[in-house]
Amino acid sequence: MKLNELSPADGSNKKRMRVGRGVGSGKGKTAGRGVKGQKARSGVAVNGFEGGQMPIYMRLPKRGFKAPGAKTYAWVNLGRIGKAIEAGQLDASNVTEESLVASGVVRNARDGIRLLAKGDAPKKLKITVTGASKGAIEAVEKAGGSVTVTGPAKDAAEE
Repeated sequence: MKLNELSPADGSNKKRMRVGRGVGSGKGKTAGRGVKGQKARSGVAVNGFEGGQMPIYMRLPKRGFKAPGAKTYAWVNLGRIGKAIEAGQLDASNVTEESLVASGVVRNARDGIRLLAKGDAPKKLKITVTGASKGAIEAVEKAGGSVTVTGPAKDAAEE
């Protein structure tokens, strides 16, 4: 078999329909658009138009709210950090957000990294992150490590 003998499998490629090329083509004259009217013309955008009646998307109430200044945090579980330390990607004595991104444990730090408690905490882990859950902090300290949280501290009233 040579390159010039290659061809797609039968039925896998379909020729495109060339409309408006004469009555003999089967798609001549009106080219499948029916007769006259707005939809027979070019440049028509009638999505959601209901003949002058108030469209459904305008009749339904708006829902939800997105705070314009909201921060999005990347998160990482203790178990994932433990695997990276075992694989030699991270040094347990000094784990920072930069080292987490550099080692590929977190793809993108976004507005900071938040530590979550899923999985077993590595022994003597020293980690500095923007935020951490209570469970994660307890688990790390129980395993003889420490967590430094650099993000904004939560008020007692918020909790």
